[in-house]
Amino acid sequence: MVLESATSELVIEEQLKQFLLVLSVSLGVATLPQIFSWLRRIPYTLLLVIVGLGLAFVNVRLVNLSPELILVIFLPPLLFEAAWNVKWSDLKRDLLPICLYAVVGVVISIAGVVVGLNQFAGMELSIALLIGASLSATDPVSVTALFRELGASKRLTMLMEGESLFNDGMAVVAFGLLVALPLGTAKLDLQSALLEFFQVVGIGIGIGGLIGFGISYLTQRFDLPLVEQSLTLVSAYGTYLITEYLGGSGVIGVVTTALILGNFGSRIGMNPRTRIIVTEFWEFLAFFVNSIVFLLIGDQIRFAVLGDNLKTIGVTIAAMIVARAVSIYALSGVSNWLTKSEISLSEQTVLWWGGLRGSVAIALALSVPAVLPDREEIIATVFGVVLFTLLVQGLTTQPLLGKLQLLGSQPLRQEYMEAIARQVALQRSLEYLETTQKRPGIQPEFYHYQKRLISGELALLQEKIDKLVDEYPNLQEFTTEELRGELLAIEADTYAEFVRAGRLNKELAPFLQTTHDSANQE
Repeated sequence: MVLESATSELVIEEQLKQFLLVLSVSLGVATLPQIFSWLRRIPYTLLLVIVGLGLAFVNVRLVNLSPELILVIFLPPLLFEAAWNVKWSDLKRDLLPICLYAVVGVVISIAGVVVGLNQFAGMELSIALLIGASLSATDPVSVTALFRELGASKRLTMLMEGESLFNDGMAVVAFGLLVALPLGTAKLDLQSALLEFFQVVGIGIGIGGLIGFGISYLTQRFDLPLVEQSLTLVSAYGTYLITEYLGGSGVIGVVTTALILGNFGSRIGMNPRTRIIVTEFWEFLAFFVNSIVFLLIGDQIRFAVLGDNLKTIGVTIAAMIVARAVSIYALSGVSNWLTKSEISLSEQTVLWWGGLRGSVAIALALSVPAVLPDREEIIATVFGVVLFTLLVQGLTTQPLLGKLQLLGSQPLRQEYMEAIARQVALQRSLEYLETTQKRPGIQPEFYHYQKRLISGELALLQEKIDKLVDEYPNLQEFTTEELRGELLAIEADTYAEFVRAGRLNKELAPFLQTTHDSANQE
């Protein structure tokens, strides 16, 4: 007993050391763009993959990835954070194309990969189906972060993110249905597969809805930010585990719960200050988990095994890209015809090329039963394809956005805000200079020289700002939005001061939220 206890302590200590090492490397990578400015052009998650590849190249293995680690520990918080920030009004507007991409698109993706591997690589149908199912889920974390940074349209971001939220669940369900085929324990029966599909999805939505609405009404009874924050964390993991235990899709369950809490629970049961606390907590957790996952994806690569399966990887990449093109362009055409809501050809092209694969694909490949003789080939193929999508497609998405003129006005807005910030700073410097005019030891010539210098800079800045506003009238709307946000922030801070002082309860929170929503609709 003593020996077992000592062994257990050593295992825990070793795991803790590995975790701290991974965390230290991840945080170190986060600081690199601040030291080397040219690295800022590479999305943070892709930079982690590149560093992980470097470690793998010199055979430094930080920790072994397991499907349980990704699916049970890492996936719930990533799904919850993404769904928490999705506005139902935005999702509802594009629900049809998102559902088409997430459901029909998954089927097309699996079929395309299966045909390619079966016809051009001579792979057995059952094994090709597993690879196709593993790679059917998109994971555009880097792409959507890039969209926001570059000011791409909110709709494009919603289409990409919405598809990813729902097709993760579809991919996991499809994989679960297909994994029994190569083991000989099941046959491909369309009727029974559809029945099980609806059962798994239905249980996920049902459990997710019960937990989401239950916590929403529970948080109405009290105003304890830390408790409400903890409840969201428990709901993410609890929903996943309970739904999986009952035979449903934990992924769909978590997405359902987060959508309800983010769009309903946080409105009726949380004041604005609590919502901000919870949102910032989930932003930190998503950053934390993504930092670990993408670093480990790169670190897990076995270059020798990839080299042995280059043909299979190449065929899979080609088949996947073609299937993705068929899926996006065909389904977008159907959506445009049915809803009269135009998804432009340039937006379709970005959706096609930006369909990266990531952690879900890796987890599904690693969960292939060890008794299958083709398991190593499946894992190597999926890892190779994921690596291609992250490095090649991920790093070329920004130039593609520029070529298709979908970058938006974010660079322009940044230039405008930099000019405004410098103008305010120089104005304050000029005001301070006025107070030093009669200070002992300050020569009048020096004072007047500095005043002329600053005034000249201010005049040049004002010319630049006027020119920007004249050339780009939309900047005026941007300035108005910024001021409206500042006014709402001041209002929220004032209410929070009254609440902290005990002079006000949370009854003004719905009013503030109504004011904010009305402002957004103008």
